[in-house]
Amino acid sequence: MAVSMEMIKELRAKTNAGMMDCKRALEATNGDMEKAIDYLRQKGLATAMKRAGKEAKEGLVQAYVHGGGRIGVLVEINCETDFAARSDAFQEFAKNIAMQIAATNPLGVEKEDIPQEIVERERAIYEAQARETGKPENVIQKIVEGKMRKFFEEAALMEQPFIRDPDKTIRDYLNELVAQIGEKVVIRRFTRYQLGEE
Repeated sequence: MAVSMEMIKELRAKTNAGMMDCKRALEATNGDMEKAIDYLRQKGLATAMKRAGKEAKEGLVQAYVHGGGRIGVLVEINCETDFAARSDAFQEFAKNIAMQIAATNPLGVEKEDIPQEIVERERAIYEAQARETGKPENVIQKIVEGKMRKFFEEAALMEQPFIRDPDKTIRDYLNELVAQIGEKVVIRRFTRYQLGEE
């Protein structure tokens, strides 16, 4: 059975698991939503949903400098306890996220964090490009939505493919950490500096 994007989104809304994990779960269960939820629970990825209401005030600020001092990143990542923040898994996650930010230069943690004027400017450019094709309005809107999806995959940290494993997104990677350490984890904020950049 072919797994549709709507099915993946529905499963993700129910479990808070990553897109690729939802896709794999639906494929493994032949599109059966309830079995896919069970599959994710067995894998431990639905833990993220249970932890969503918890407070994450511990954690660390990770620094990373790249290219002989040409790019620097500070990222704050929170969890529930100091114990979890000191774990090897959490520390490795923080380092990898700082490297991801240095390499990909995202505009925000989530797509909602990207300034609205940037989103509107991108949408206007994509609409102008699509209109030049002379296609009908409904097709133009589909083209624009596809390009906006791609834009958010590049601009929002949580939507980006993980540079060390492009088969999963940063959201998938975070959910794996949540399942591993059993605590809520939040990438709170980051700052990226590039030498000579305004």
